[in-house]
Amino acid sequence: MSTTPIPPPVLTRSGETTPTVHSLSPKSSDDSLKKEKLNQIVVTSKSVEDGLEDIDGGWEGYMETELPEKGERKLLRNIRHHILNIYRRLFSIVFFVNLGVLISVAVRGATADYIGKIVIANIFVSVVIREEHVVNGLFFIFTAVPKSWPLWIRVFTARVYSLGGIHSGSAVAALMWLIYFTVQVSIDLRRRIASVPLAVITYIILAFLIIIISLAAPAWRRIHHDKFEMVHRFLGWTVTGLVWAQVILLIRDYKDPSVPLHVAMRHSAPFWLVVILTASIASSWTHLRKVKVQSEVLSNHAVRIHYEYTSAIPGTFSRVSYSPLTEWHSFATITIPGQKGFDHIISRVGDWTSKTIANPPEAIWVRGVFLSSTGSWSSQQAAGSLLALLTASSILTLFESSYLLHLILSVFANKTAIKLLWTSRNIRKTYGDRFVDSIMTAAPDAIIYDTDAHGKPDMIKLVHHVYKEFNAEAVCIISNQPLTQKVVYGLMARGVPAFGAIWDS
Repeated sequence: MSTTPIPPPVLTRSGETTPTVHSLSPKSSDDSLKKEKLNQIVVTSKSVEDGLEDIDGGWEGYMETELPEKGERKLLRNIRHHILNIYRRLFSIVFFVNLGVLISVAVRGATADYIGKIVIANIFVSVVIREEHVVNGLFFIFTAVPKSWPLWIRVFTARVYSLGGIHSGSAVAALMWLIYFTVQVSIDLRRRIASVPLAVITYIILAFLIIIISLAAPAWRRIHHDKFEMVHRFLGWTVTGLVWAQVILLIRDYKDPSVPLHVAMRHSAPFWLVVILTASIASSWTHLRKVKVQSEVLSNHAVRIHYEYTSAIPGTFSRVSYSPLTEWHSFATITIPGQKGFDHIISRVGDWTSKTIANPPEAIWVRGVFLSSTGSWSSQQAAGSLLALLTASSILTLFESSYLLHLILSVFANKTAIKLLWTSRNIRKTYGDRFVDSIMTAAPDAIIYDTDAHGKPDMIKLVHHVYKEFNAEAVCIISNQPLTQKVVYGLMARGVPAFGAIWDS
C-alpha cells in the first residue's frame, strides 16, 4: 500500500520574515484605539524557522482573570440557551404552526385530497431543506451580511447552521398530518371514495415514517449512528417510491371523472412537489465517483488524505466512503490558496477511522458537492475577529475534530482574523511535525496549552481570558459534546457570542 508523503503547504520561503496582518472589525465606536490594540496582538513578524520547537504557551496568567457574572436569571438562561436554542426554536415554530393549522382544519373538516397536499408539502420541505445546493444557497445568503453591520445581527444570521430544526420540524409535522390523512382515507374507504391500494400504501408509509422518525431521536442516533444512517437512507428511499404511488392513486381517486389522469397529474401541486423532492434526493448521487488519493500517516492517531480531482471551496466539507450504499463520513476540506486539490485530516475515533489510519487508501468514493453547513464556517463569516478553541478531546471525535480545519483554512486564506487556542495532550505526537509546523507557520500567534504538562485548565476562564486579550468578536469551539455545550453556555451566559456543534440533525 502506497503512502506517498505529501509536501506541506508552501506558504513562505524558509527563513523568510513575513508579517501576518489581519483586518479586524472593532466592537465599539473607538475605532482607532481598538485597531491599534488588535494590531499589536495580531501583527507578527516571525521567521518560519522560529518558534516551532517550543509552541506551548501564551496563556499564562489566565487564572488571575476574574470572570464576569452571568447575566439574566438561571431559569431564563436555561430556557434561552438550553431548552429553546435556535434549532429547537425553528423546530417549535414549524411544528406548532402546523399543529394550529391542523386543529383548525380538523374542526372545519377536510377531504383526504386536501389533507394529502399538506402532508406532501411538509415532506417536501423536510427533504429539500437538506439538498446540498439549497444548503449552500442559504448559507451564502445568511452569511453575506456585511461585517460593518451590528454584531448582534451577524451573530443571529450565523446561526443558519441550526436549519436542521426546519428539517426535523417538517418531518414530525408530516407524520402528524399523515395520521390525520390515514384516518380520513380509512373513512373514505368505507364510503367507497378511496381505493384499497391507496389505503394500503398509506398504512405502509405511516409505519415506515414512524420508524424513521423514532430512530432519528438524538439519544438513539448517537449510540447507533450506523444503523440510523442505514434506516434513514433505505427506508427513506422506499418511502419516496411509495409516495409516488400514493400521489398518483390520490389524484386518480379524487379527480373529476371527466378529467384524464395525465391531465389531472399535470395540474396537481403534490405531483410536482414529489418530482422536485425526488430530484433533490438523487442530485448528490449524480456526483458519485471513485477517485485516486495520496495518503500520509501523520501518527497512530491521524492520517492525511490528499485529493487532486478538484479543488474544494474554502470553508466546506465533503463526504467519503469505502461502501457507497452503506456508510458515509464527512470531513472538513483543507485548501491552500494557489495549490491544486484539497486535503482531509482523519483522526482515530472508531472502526472506520482506525481502519483508514491502519490501511491508508489509494482510492476512495466521493459524492455530492462541497457543503458549508458548519458553525465554524458561519462564525467566520459573521465575525471580523474570531477566537477558535480546539480541545484535545476533539481529536477523538470524528465529526467535530475535522471542523478545526475550517478554521485553519481561514488562517491560510487570510479571510478572518483568527486566534487559535489549542488545548491538547501533545499535538506533535498526534498530528506529526509536518502538519503542526504548517499550522504554526500559518498561525504563528496560536496559543497552545499542553495538558500533559499543565493539567486540565479551567476552560471557560481560559477562553474568556484569551477572548478579552485578543479582543475577539466571537468564539468558536470544536470539542466533544459535554465540553462544547459547557463552554458555549458559559460564554453566552456572559454575553460572549459563541458557536459550537449542536449535535442535532
